Amino acid sequence: DPRGVYTCDTGKSRKSLQVHYRMCQNCIEVDAPTISGIVIADVVATLFLAVAVYCITGQDRGHTSRASDRQNLLANELYQ
Repeated sequence: DPRGVYTCDTGKSRKSLQVHYRMCQNCIEVDAPTISGIVIADVVATLFLAVAVYCITGQDRGHTSRASDRQNLLANELYQ
């Protein structure tokens, strides 16, 4: 642990320096290739999800309901 007060004594003068240093024991070093890999993987996953949603919702386009074609007619002699 490098924290503490360090002193330098030259005989004529004495200087002290207090060091505050926080050590990270569970840190992970992330470099540029790692960050770019994470970004590319995120973009690919998002595109894959968008294509999957498009394909799933696109299947129902050909099977439209014919309920709108069949309208209940009123029992009226004039309009039949």
